[in-house]
Amino acid sequence: MLLELVIENYAVVDRLGVRFHPGLNLLTGETGSGKSIVVDALGLLFGGRASADMIRSGHERARISGIFAVTGLGHLDLAIEDGELLIEREILAGGKSRAFIGSRPVAVALLKEIAPLLGDIHGQHEQQLLFSADAQLRMLPVEQAPAALVRDLFQRWAAAGKELAELERSEQEKLRLLDLWTFQKKEIESAAPKVGEDASLEQERRLLLNLGRIQESAGAAFAALYDSPESALALIRGAAKKLDEVARIDASVAPIRETIEPAAIAIQEASYALRDYLAKLEANPARLDQLEERLASLDKLKRKYGATLEEVTAFLEQVREQISAAENSGERIATLRREQGELGAQFAAAAVRLSDLRKKAARELERNVVTELASLAMERSVFRIEVSPAPWSETGADAVRFLISVNAGEEPKPLEKVASGGELSRIALALKTCLAASGAGRTLVFDEVDAGVGGRAAEGIGRRLKKLAASDQVLCVTHLAQIAGFADHHYLVEKHESQGRTVASVEELDRTGRVQEIGRMLSGEMLTSEALQHAERLIETGLAAKL
Repeated sequence: MLLELVIENYAVVDRLGVRFHPGLNLLTGETGSGKSIVVDALGLLFGGRASADMIRSGHERARISGIFAVTGLGHLDLAIEDGELLIEREILAGGKSRAFIGSRPVAVALLKEIAPLLGDIHGQHEQQLLFSADAQLRMLPVEQAPAALVRDLFQRWAAAGKELAELERSEQEKLRLLDLWTFQKKEIESAAPKVGEDASLEQERRLLLNLGRIQESAGAAFAALYDSPESALALIRGAAKKLDEVARIDASVAPIRETIEPAAIAIQEASYALRDYLAKLEANPARLDQLEERLASLDKLKRKYGATLEEVTAFLEQVREQISAAENSGERIATLRREQGELGAQFAAAAVRLSDLRKKAARELERNVVTELASLAMERSVFRIEVSPAPWSETGADAVRFLISVNAGEEPKPLEKVASGGELSRIALALKTCLAASGAGRTLVFDEVDAGVGGRAAEGIGRRLKKLAASDQVLCVTHLAQIAGFADHHYLVEKHESQGRTVASVEELDRTGRVQEIGRMLSGEMLTSEALQHAERLIETGLAAKL
């Protein structure tokens, strides 16, 4: 139940706070006074779409907040304090919006998720949805489990069919490409490239091409280190011999002699390694030709299948998978056909069970709606729900149409071909009454449910709203005095000018204020004593309906 609604910088509202109560809360006012602003603001708290156009000019943001009295929502882990839930919505000038529950940021999707637990808004848009076959089908109250099973089976059946169609459509193309893929696989596998092989072969090729320079330089290095009379090893050995002579005279030189010994060993080891290296160097024109040929083969693969041998081997794996898929597509097609057939049989059976449930729900809803319409001055109406076969879909294999006859002796026809605006409003109220979760303590909002209605029908709507308000809080925007008389709490919405700006305000009326407002609704600008007396009678009628 909505306890309090605060609106800031929204449309023509500067700052507005309204406390609501259990029972029937009615909002009245002149046309264009801003009555629907309250409904629109509540819609934002229920996760409705926000628009920066609704921010009051001269401000950077609009803010809507509502406090709800809630029970039985502890499993949702919401910030509920003392049975109250604070929901806020902020609209920024850039077009973005933010949502908060208990002052904690949340996704707007969460507001949409919990909205059905808090309340329901019915306005002119929802009335138009009555013409939609999809909306009519969704209105039939059936258990969630059978509908969920049908949806799951259809999705799996459709997915198998989609894959099957793609396989059958591409099978011919794959067979055409199979020759190409086989050639590519054979070409790469016959070359048998190894990752990094090209770099290793290129290094060997570079060595053979520069063999003369390498031998000359390496030979000179070997001579300088070891092989010539003036080699480094000969010089260091000569120095060691001289230091040995000094050490025999002065033992303090011995450590110096020891420090050059590792250098002599290192030079000797380097010389031996260089000698072995030179021994391996040998001109081999045949090997060079082999390298040139292999590198050319690898370059050809890289030009065709990838910039590197890594990419070439990856391409080979891809081709192997494509060949395997093409060769096994017939087996996969057969498997999919079998799966689709099995899923189709399961779906058909589940859809029949769901259809039976819908037909049963349709008969019960028909009876309830006819009863409700009788209380809304449409006692001669015949309401039928037609459930007929339809192409398979996620919702099953049913098409649903609401049919009505408002005149005796006439065959029921689709709503859009028969119902007038006033009749549609009453049909919508009857459906809402029958489908609402009675006694849940929710907030049911009706925006101009009295459109196109007057006289006895208006009184019937008032009584119906009063009855609904016995179990759920009802907020209703109305233009009709006959309905306003049934209010438990009556609010007047007005526009006035303040400091050169138009401002909307909402005032809860006392008994005297109600008489004045209902009198205005009856007589217009010239408030007469007869209108005031009639207003008193309407209020008394509303009070009597409460008993």
